Amino acid sequence: MVMKVIDDVKELLEHAVVFGQPYEKNGLTVIPAARVMGGGGGGEAPASEKGTGTGSGGGAGVQARPAGAFVVKGDSVRWVPAVDANRMILMGQILGIVALLSWRSVAKARARGKVATVK
Repeated sequence: MVMKVIDDVKELLEHAVVFGQPYEKNGLTVIPAARVMGGGGGGEAPASEKGTGTGSGGGAGVQARPAGAFVVKGDSVRWVPAVDANRMILMGQILGIVALLSWRSVAKARARGKVATVK
């Protein structure tokens, strides 16, 4: 049972669809690509000291994210990376919080007279 799960995960990752179906429009061919990661594992427990039953278990996970696309026009090929808007918004928020906390620390230190001002 567990070995079947591991074999299924292994086969899935070996044959993972990294490149999507190419499509063509207005003389351009676009080939989407994804970043695929995954893993799995499991094990079997021997019969207990009382001789009753055995146990087994396993699990697997696969994650795929868009990475970008190859754009083919005539003889030229260019890579267009995918932009994750949610990640960019999160990074902007984190940067804003860090800037606010830094400014607050400097303002408090100046108020206590510990930081010299440049004249």
